[in-house]
Amino acid sequence: MSKNIINKKSEKFLEKYLNNASPTGYESEGQKIWMAYLKPYVDTFITDNYGNAVGVINPDAKYKVVIEGHADEISWYVNYITSDGLIYVIRNGGSDHLIAPSKIVNIHTKKGVVKGVFGWPAIHTRIGGKEETPKLDNIFIDTGCKTKEEVEKLGIHVGCVITYPDEFFILNKNNYVCRAIDNRMGGFMIAEVARLLKQNNIELPFGLYITNSVQEEIGLRGAEMITQTIKPDVAIVTDVCHDTTTPMIEKKKEGETKMGDGPVIAYAPAVQNNLRDLIVQTAEDNKIPFQRNASSRATGTDTDAFAYSNGGVPSALISLALRYMHTTVEMVDKGDVENVIKLIYETLLQIDPKKSFSYFD
Repeated sequence: MSKNIINKKSEKFLEKYLNNASPTGYESEGQKIWMAYLKPYVDTFITDNYGNAVGVINPDAKYKVVIEGHADEISWYVNYITSDGLIYVIRNGGSDHLIAPSKIVNIHTKKGVVKGVFGWPAIHTRIGGKEETPKLDNIFIDTGCKTKEEVEKLGIHVGCVITYPDEFFILNKNNYVCRAIDNRMGGFMIAEVARLLKQNNIELPFGLYITNSVQEEIGLRGAEMITQTIKPDVAIVTDVCHDTTTPMIEKKKEGETKMGDGPVIAYAPAVQNNLRDLIVQTAEDNKIPFQRNASSRATGTDTDAFAYSNGGVPSALISLALRYMHTTVEMVDKGDVENVIKLIYETLLQIDPKKSFSYFD
């Protein structure tokens, strides 16, 4: 396989895919972009009532292998509009109130996107008095309107979803930066695996289900739905984890994982040991650098939903070390992205439907 896995066409897809807003519960436009890119590399698609999207290779095969990422991004909901036209919000996923002040936002309405800003009092008004910090009950959005009626004429109502407009760029040649890398980068990586399989004329001895799940950010809900539809025999999930070498993260608590040091292979109760060991061996055999990370209980990713479904599905998690999770400047290393793609690809070539992952075989 070529060392440079990501090409110009796939990078343009990544930029378009990240720049598109796909907040939890409203992922459909992003899923359309993803499926359009994936279409030449799969035989068919499965979709469902909530927006889960699955590209399938060898749909008639009895043995089913899932590779999975999630499609949604964190956002806000309009929760309350004051009489003087200010908007208070609630979270849709794990949105961080501390980064909200002074951020521009897109409010999504049936009339189109309406711009707003998270307002915040000037520092001059806070010096010498009580130093307020941003909290969910004191951050607010200003659309320039003076009354509630003006706001409503723009098409804004309680329940409108709110996203940040920050877009994709490359920092210092090798770092991808954008909001929503958690985890549309996962959707990108599994799509690239499908592209490479097609490009290299690989015929798999099983059905491959390239799965882009919705609603992960509110509790793995899309994965819970789609695993019941697919009923896989094996699931390899990809998500992001923290680069714990940045300031204010305690390695004794979070472990040590770092951008640029390769894919992160998870150790956790939900991770099936034999499948994980196959992934580790594959990384070693192919000289793919990798890191390890341990979770004492749940992984907090869609791995948990797949592992504990359908009587227990052998599942594993390959993560991408990321800086500044749940901000608008999430950052990953391009080399890590390529190595995650390569590791999933090479692992698929090692899976034999005739061999069980059972502890007892």
